Amino acid sequence: MNDYPWSAFAAGLGWSAAAALAVMLVTFAVAVRKGVHRVVDVAWGIGFTAVAAVSCWAAAGEGLPGRRVLVTVLTAVWGVRLAVHIARRGRGHGEDPRYEKLLAKAPGNRDLYALRMVYLLQGALIWLVSLPVQAAQYVPGPLTAAAWAGTALWAVGLFFESVGDAQLARYKADPANKGRVMDRGLWRYTRHPNYFGDFCVWWGLYLLACDSPAAAAVAAPAPLVMTFLLTRGSGKRLLERHMADRPGYAAYKARTSGFFPLPPRGAGRPTPPATGDEQ
Repeated sequence: MNDYPWSAFAAGLGWSAAAALAVMLVTFAVAVRKGVHRVVDVAWGIGFTAVAAVSCWAAAGEGLPGRRVLVTVLTAVWGVRLAVHIARRGRGHGEDPRYEKLLAKAPGNRDLYALRMVYLLQGALIWLVSLPVQAAQYVPGPLTAAAWAGTALWAVGLFFESVGDAQLARYKADPANKGRVMDRGLWRYTRHPNYFGDFCVWWGLYLLACDSPAAAAVAAPAPLVMTFLLTRGSGKRLLERHMADRPGYAAYKARTSGFFPLPPRGAGRPTPPATGDEQ
């Protein structure tokens, strides 16, 4: 652990925090002007991309250049794809019901309440969850089997997330499927292929930091926090509560794995279309 450049890493943490804050403040200004706070969801992926890029710049002269480039590119590909997907999905829609419900509780100015409860909180989460990306930039040794395993796990995650999102978008584009539950493609094996994909992406990025015991230790809370958010926080749990009364969802839930992809229980032919995430 003594060979890890702790002082340079500490300085880099400050730069990455500034990057996350800047993305959120710019997004807040755009949201206030548009009168719609759902744009903060687009900034989630952009924030991670900004943190990765700034961390790579701050770590110049430290760590292995190839690792810095690899972890930065992997984070940016994931973040930009997610931002573009969310932007397309939200085009032409008004405020997200989640934010409407939250802002209805505002004790004073709704925008300032959103700044505190949404933008600054998400900025802090971006900084925390991206610790593996930041820590990996300073790892001095060569890429080992752990790093390549992490890259492979990241690729599995990106596949599940991007393919799952594309399948759901095509399904919802067909008016005949309105009000039904998506149970085709990856959605036949897990009720949340995009959340499972996120899980794989962030554990994969964590493995890229594991070539150094010091980096692995300091970054360990990040994938645990992301796993909690996806399974117990604002991800799977909240969505399934929203979906509970949807016709066909109880049967879909009974036969389909809640997170990790598994063959459907009582597998036979899939039933007529039924939902998944963000339906």
